Amino acid sequence: MASDMVMPGPICLIESKEGQLMVKQEALEILSAITQPVVVVAIVGLYRTGKSYLMNKLAGKRKGFSVGSTVQSHTKGIWMWCVPHPEKPGHTLVLLDTEGLGDVEKVDDKNDTQIFVLAILLSSTLVYNSMSKIDQGAIDLLHNVTELTDLLRSRKSPDLGDANDIVSFFPDLVWTLRDFYLSLETDGQLMTADEYLENSLKTKQGSDQRTQTFNLPRLCIQKFFPTKKCFVFDSPTHKKLSQLETLQDDELSLEFVQQVAEFSSHIFTKSKIKTLPGGIKVTGPRLENLVLTYVSAINSGDLPCMENAVLALAQRENSAAVQKALAHYDELMVRKVQLPTETLQELLDLHMASEREAIETFTKNSFKDEDQSFQKELQTLLDAKQKDICKQNEEASSDRCSVLLQDIFGPLEEEVKQGLYSKPGGHHLYLQKTEELKKKYHQQPRKGTQAEEALQKYLKSKESVSNAVLQTDQALTAKEKETKGEKKTEAMQERQEMSKFEIHVFWPSWIIQLEEDRHKGSYGFRQYLSMAMISCSMIMWNEKRCQGVFSV
Repeated sequence: MASDMVMPGPICLIESKEGQLMVKQEALEILSAITQPVVVVAIVGLYRTGKSYLMNKLAGKRKGFSVGSTVQSHTKGIWMWCVPHPEKPGHTLVLLDTEGLGDVEKVDDKNDTQIFVLAILLSSTLVYNSMSKIDQGAIDLLHNVTELTDLLRSRKSPDLGDANDIVSFFPDLVWTLRDFYLSLETDGQLMTADEYLENSLKTKQGSDQRTQTFNLPRLCIQKFFPTKKCFVFDSPTHKKLSQLETLQDDELSLEFVQQVAEFSSHIFTKSKIKTLPGGIKVTGPRLENLVLTYVSAINSGDLPCMENAVLALAQRENSAAVQKALAHYDELMVRKVQLPTETLQELLDLHMASEREAIETFTKNSFKDEDQSFQKELQTLLDAKQKDICKQNEEASSDRCSVLLQDIFGPLEEEVKQGLYSKPGGHHLYLQKTEELKKKYHQQPRKGTQAEEALQKYLKSKESVSNAVLQTDQALTAKEKETKGEKKTEAMQERQEMSKFEIHVFWPSWIIQLEEDRHKGSYGFRQYLSMAMISCSMIMWNEKRCQGVFSV
């Protein structure tokens, strides 16, 4: 039972109203919160036979289920009380008190049969409460079980098949005899209550109609309830049965108190967990689903097919198991994955680890997924989640790389706008700067799987900028060379003019000086003549050189 789930008293689980059965939402919410295995004990029997008193005892309370004080039946439908199991920690005891059979206020007995069927289908132990002794009337009343072959089916096929299939769904039977006044003996030999029950269910030899009528209900009870137990109760008090809940134990007969204690002990220790074929333990939510399935079938007029009930339960449980597995996968991925991952393999490894845990979660919470249709559905959904997370990873990588590229290359773009690379040799500087920034970009962590693609896409988008820088560089370099050539030509022309000037200006003076030195026959004449010749040669060489440059 859920740790915070406490039921102070019983509530209506299934209400019988105007020939229809209505499941109460409040009761379903309580069942859905019980995560523990449930031991379900239901009691049926004639109205006004003290069924509710026994159920209150099992709940450990003096009051709870309505005992009533008149001939009017109090329990309309099925009432439920969930309490912690007193002998089995981690289990919940679900007590179901049913509407009394044979209520004189009912229009027909159809409702009795429906309640009886539900009590059998929902319980792991069925308590059949009757008065005084086991007689033909009590057996005939329980003989409703023989009619269950017309009301219950174990399989979906129209062929009802062997009743053994149905027996596997049936609970253990505990027959309680109230105000028992007979002596437990036969042929002078004492017998136990269980032996009394078996003796009462013995069949007679013969094939006549009367014998068959006698044997049929007994055979059916023996067949459908292979595990049986009987308890007899003395009259609790000389007071009216309706006053039982107001009396203390010391006001009741000692034998009755002891008998109730033995009955309670048996229920607590011997009643089994409600199970489905295949040994599937029923929890609160599973019991909730069984209630909905059976009531829906009965109200629609269909035969309550037990296989359908199990399949419907499997459908709900396995669908819920798929969702639980997916939720667990999402939780793991949110906790473990930080997008973008450095590599795709890193993401795939995290996905596969989370996928394995998700499948384990599904396996723990599913049952009867015999064709593995739900596991295949889970795998399909997990594959879709893998594709989605990979797409998210790519988008996260692209977004991060876009931000990084803008942060790293943004200053370069601004420098280009400012014209810092609009100069001769500017393109080389631009490329050099680009390589430095590419190296810086590669050093940044957690760029993800789109790192290189994002970089190449960015560089391609800037090719026009690079081309523009290159064209500007080439144009300015050509202009610079042209300017340098013009300046060199001007210098040569100036030198040529100077050479001509020197010849015209200095040559006459050299001639005069040479004549004077010649007449004197001095050494200075020869020296001066040599210098003059050298100077003239240099002047003429410079002039020819300039002409050569001009011709080029």
